[in-house]
Amino acid sequence: MIDNLIRRRESFAVVTVLRVEGSGLGEPGLKEIISSRGGVLCGSLGGVCPDSAITGIARVTLETGQAKVVKVFLGREGNATEPALRSTGDEIHVDSDHDGSMEIYIEPHLPQQRLIIVGRGGRDEVEDDLVKLGKMTHFEVVVIDHDPELSEQPDQIISDLDFDLASFKFFRSDAVAVLTHGDGDANILADLSRAGVGYVGLMGSRQRVAGVLEELRKLGISEQFIQSIHAPIGIDMGSVTASEIALSIVAEILALKRGKTLPRRGAAPPVGVSRD
Repeated sequence: MIDNLIRRRESFAVVTVLRVEGSGLGEPGLKEIISSRGGVLCGSLGGVCPDSAITGIARVTLETGQAKVVKVFLGREGNATEPALRSTGDEIHVDSDHDGSMEIYIEPHLPQQRLIIVGRGGRDEVEDDLVKLGKMTHFEVVVIDHDPELSEQPDQIISDLDFDLASFKFFRSDAVAVLTHGDGDANILADLSRAGVGYVGLMGSRQRVAGVLEELRKLGISEQFIQSIHAPIGIDMGSVTASEIALSIVAEILALKRGKTLPRRGAAPPVGVSRD
């Protein structure tokens, strides 16, 4: 099960019973695997711990990337006659015929996020710096470029697609930066619209971006996808040099990953650096 999830680059959480106090409860070592959507994929915690509370907390750990220890208290409270559930995030209180407590460890497993850079061939300082920064910030860096000139090797170079991304296997967690500056950008983005990736950014001035987005509308691409494209790519941090533009792109991807909203980069190309 876990091997399949890792191969499919899916997030999941492993929930483990650490300690129990009381009778009729689960035993230490019992485990559950919970999907990113909150479903129990396999395993059991002994049947006395409510999955609804545990899966909710597991999804939070998948969002934050931080493991958590949760204490579950079981027993009747007051004159309650119906099972009830209260959760504070670190503690879960359950009205139950059982009496005791369980300590549970929830560990998120997140795939290494891929930064996929679609380049135009030849020397491109933004592409080169983006590879360096991507590796520095622990992305798995994939370059799709027919003839890249890079000073640092990415994790993978794909040179035979000729900007046809329809056959490339994308995952939801992927972040894709389109730096091709070419007439085929609309077709590249059309392929990405069907890939279901979490982040798509397009390099270009606001005027050029507007033209590409209009091409997408003529191709029948959904407005929802068009509005989701980060274009011009990168956050507004006053970038001037190629390395600063690359930094603004990585910052935007990381902000999205962490659930933060940052100002978008302005339209005017910085002096000495062409975006078209």
